[in-house]
Amino acid sequence: MKKIIIFGGIALALIAVLIWFGKKNSASPVKYETEKAFKATIVKKTVATGKVIPLEEVEIKPQIAGIIDKIVVEEGALVKVGDLLATVRVVPNEQSLTSAKGRINSIQIQLSNAKTQYNRNKNLFDKGVISRTAFEASELTYNQFKNDLRNAQNDYQIIKKGSAGSSGANTNIRATASGMVVEIPVKKGYQVVETNGFNAGTTIATIADMTKMIFEGKVDESEVGKLIKDSDLEVSLGAIENKKFPAKLTFIAPKGTEEAGAVQFKIKADVSLDDDYFIRAGYSANAEIILEKKDSVLSIKEALLRFDKKSEEPYVEVKTGEDKFEKKIVKLGTSDGVNVEVLEGVTKDDDIKIWNKASKDKEDTNNN
Repeated sequence: MKKIIIFGGIALALIAVLIWFGKKNSASPVKYETEKAFKATIVKKTVATGKVIPLEEVEIKPQIAGIIDKIVVEEGALVKVGDLLATVRVVPNEQSLTSAKGRINSIQIQLSNAKTQYNRNKNLFDKGVISRTAFEASELTYNQFKNDLRNAQNDYQIIKKGSAGSSGANTNIRATASGMVVEIPVKKGYQVVETNGFNAGTTIATIADMTKMIFEGKVDESEVGKLIKDSDLEVSLGAIENKKFPAKLTFIAPKGTEEAGAVQFKIKADVSLDDDYFIRAGYSANAEIILEKKDSVLSIKEALLRFDKKSEEPYVEVKTGEDKFEKKIVKLGTSDGVNVEVLEGVTKDDDIKIWNKASKDKEDTNNN
């Protein structure tokens, strides 16, 4: 009896499976929705990352070595040419100071001897014993030593105090350009080195014109060839949301640099500022650059495309009848990542298959 029940259950299960397969095979084939080509403006863009910096920056450096004695301005202050920024206290070099003092003593000895000869020759000249030429020669030597002594004394004062007079011209650090003080990398007590032919010197302050800002960024080598000087850009700042600043491309580097295995080219663009926003130097920024633009061209969505496995040519399937589609090879133009220009292969009247999207009728059938 148990065997009859078991075999009967298996038979019923087989009948149910056969009925299910029969219904599935009799179901209508999948119906795909279609979409037509359309006219669109295709804009291909690239994004360059970088920062916003002042067009003009001037580094202020001392004319003499020493120690910062006082800083009279703060970062963010507006200054004009000639304004005092800081003062430097000179710490003289002992060897140079000793050498300058020794030179003074040597010239004083020579001057004393020249003065004695000058006075002697003057008395002789007044008595008519020597010629005017001999007297003038001694007078010239005497005057030269007096001048040498003044120069030696001035050199000594410069080494000792940084200035030959009382004005302190070398120890007073003044602005050489008008603008905003954007950086003061030193503090009171810092030791600084003067700028000369062998040393760049210590930067005491950096002054920039904050009314003229530029975007400085980098683009990949695959896109730099498509850039055109004087092109329009839109610059977005990380510190200012929902605001784009117009800019004009002014510079494209003729030489690239390799970074992380890719060659990058520096670009610069003049940024048009908005008076409602204060742009600080060094803000991180992204610049959208239009590489190519096509107005009102025949386009389709890129999601409609497929690529041949052998030839890798792009194609779409165009509806030719009820649930029937024909493969059409297409020639493509500019793409913006969503829509792509179609040069050949389809017309605006063709119904193009939407891949992997069944019709609503099919969905209703499945629900029933």
